[in-house]
Amino acid sequence: MRVERQGASCGSEPTVSVIIPNYNHARYLPQRIESVLRQSYQDFEVILLDDASTDDSREVLSQHAGNPRVHMEFNRVNSGSPFKQWNKGAKLARGKYVWIAESDDYADERLLEALVAALECDEKLAYAYCRSWRVTGDGHVDGFGDWYLEEIDEKRWKSDFRMDGREFCRKFLGQSPVVCNASAAVFRKAAYEAAGGADEALRLCGDWKLWAALALEGDVAFVSEPLNYFRYHASTSRGRNAKGAVDVMEKLEVMRWILDRSGATPSDWNNARREASALWVPAILSFRLPFGLKRKILRLAKAIDPHPLRRIARPAITTLRLKIARHWRERRPKPGVRELRHT
Repeated sequence: MRVERQGASCGSEPTVSVIIPNYNHARYLPQRIESVLRQSYQDFEVILLDDASTDDSREVLSQHAGNPRVHMEFNRVNSGSPFKQWNKGAKLARGKYVWIAESDDYADERLLEALVAALECDEKLAYAYCRSWRVTGDGHVDGFGDWYLEEIDEKRWKSDFRMDGREFCRKFLGQSPVVCNASAAVFRKAAYEAAGGADEALRLCGDWKLWAALALEGDVAFVSEPLNYFRYHASTSRGRNAKGAVDVMEKLEVMRWILDRSGATPSDWNNARREASALWVPAILSFRLPFGLKRKILRLAKAIDPHPLRRIARPAITTLRLKIARHWRERRPKPGVRELRHT
């Protein structure tokens, strides 16, 4: 792949490398870059990547070509994967820590200060991340971006915590992508390299698998203050039909990968099976998916649940019983009808 490279590098190595991988987010880039440059913690370099955008992204990015802490690499051909860009940026990074600051998000000016402080205090941490606000495409803050965490554990994410990485995988990442947004996390480059980087074979769930792979290399810290602003708009939502099937299949694949490597207990497996069934059962029952995709999904479901058809049979039998009971209730004579007929 041909690459256009611009910008100069600093003489001394920075503590943090901030990677901003972009594709067609010209609208959001000014706010994204500004929120990085104005961080209260200033020992960082910025690596701007563009994956052959078709909008005005390169013009926006090129405005920072004169900044000695910034360098840019532009792909002439789209890589086809955000995770390829993550790996590319990590290879270019010179810092001890890496922050993948997604191009459509933005941050509180204290994000780096808080997360780097956590990492500096504990060498065993593979990464630290914070809570996220959810922001609409037009910039409206719309609650927490990780609102679903309270359904997993009502109290856990309401205060700061530190957790053994494998325990974090068993209890949480084996069931759900509890790190909802890359922009909320700062990780050790050494841990990223030890984990093998992001899985480029995955189209949608490479981030989920990466946070688990990093957790298997070290511990995890969480900062409960929401310092990240996670942009949610049409281009970030999961698609339906074929793309939706890929999403389900990759989630099942990642769940099994995590459970196999984290020493999951029978209780952990049971919890994961319940979460997995909420993914694959609707897909199997959907009239929109072709039979071939349903077979693939069912095969992946069996890797987590040895008896997946029971997940379908039980609700189906319950529904049938309810229908039969309602049918016979409706056929029963109403009170007073018999007496009325004999009068």
